[in-house]
Amino acid sequence: MTLPTNFSELKDFLNDKVATYNEPSFIENDPITIPHQFSKLQDIEIMGFWSSMLAWGQRKTIINKSNELIQLMDGAPHDFMINHEEKDREKFLNFKHRTFQVIDTLYFLEFFQTFYKKNNSLEVAFSQFLQPEEEHIGSALKGFHELFFALPNAPHRTKKHVATPVRKSTCKRLNMFLRWMVRQDDKGVDFGLWKNISPSQLLMPLDVHVDKVARKLNLLDRKQTDWKTVLELTQKLRAFDEKDPVKYDFALFGLGVLGEI
Repeated sequence: MTLPTNFSELKDFLNDKVATYNEPSFIENDPITIPHQFSKLQDIEIMGFWSSMLAWGQRKTIINKSNELIQLMDGAPHDFMINHEEKDREKFLNFKHRTFQVIDTLYFLEFFQTFYKKNNSLEVAFSQFLQPEEEHIGSALKGFHELFFALPNAPHRTKKHVATPVRKSTCKRLNMFLRWMVRQDDKGVDFGLWKNISPSQLLMPLDVHVDKVARKLNLLDRKQTDWKTVLELTQKLRAFDEKDPVKYDFALFGLGVLGEI
């Protein structure tokens, strides 16, 4: 593949790849298919969040484990969260995914039950920490992490499964989840259900595929891959579309996972 050599060529190239990959047939084997099984806002939120938090390793395994969770919640995640009793958590004692263990599963259940008994949407868990004029969602990610682990018995080990900029993490899985919930178009991939966070404030989900392609296209100067790298890449992509820079996740990830670059 001949790579673009100037700004105009790169913009056209990336926009073309966004159009190619931002469509339902490309996501058949992607974790976003999990929340697409639902139409109820809260079900989409719960399984969108949980499947994105499990999103490391083989995508087929991630999808299988997420479907296992849905079965354990009787196919109705929000209803289960609101109405289940402590004894109903016993059937989750064999659920695990890589380093995501039973103690992590039980805490996720406790957080969701506590939260949804008081709130209608998971959006507020992020948006309450974000001001409309802020350039990006960094403060929302930091605030959400603190809120998520605010329950008295929050296990320390579970914190490694929910990232925060405070640890200089790329927060890839959280940024991916927020892309799903906030970005809105007519392509049928991202949901666009949350309205209190602007697509312009989103940050790139930076995984190994996106990182590799971004460097090949000279979109990154920073040698490390950390929180500052996410900010640098997103800022570079704002030059192509300041209102929706994270749409280029489709292009960079697609080019990487399919080995085109």
